[in-house]
Amino acid sequence: MSQTYISRDETRTPQIIYGLYLAGIFTANLTLFIGVIIAYVYRKDAAPWLQTHYRYQIRTFWIGMLYSSIAFVLSIIYIGVLLWPLLAIWLAVRCILGWLAIRKQQPPARPDSWLW
Repeated sequence: MSQTYISRDETRTPQIIYGLYLAGIFTANLTLFIGVIIAYVYRKDAAPWLQTHYRYQIRTFWIGMLYSSIAFVLSIIYIGVLLWPLLAIWLAVRCILGWLAIRKQQPPARPDSWLW
């Protein structure tokens, strides 16, 4: 199976999205919203393996929203306070693994995973 060379311009957008997601840890998730909008816009015109990255990024956003909602509700009984740092680690690991896969010009290893 031969893989054609993809220019840096085509991989730049998903890399920027991963960066926006990582910045979301420090910007109260504001940049996550920007990143998911960009992912929705660019996913249709991308190469198939890059479409997998966009799908992974969109899933990361929605799964993260679900996990955040659970942590918020559990914060009422103080258990959720312990979950917020774990959620930040989860997001960072997903973004770093996705970014490394893009650098290797490969799709994410497990795009359908709820963890990483």
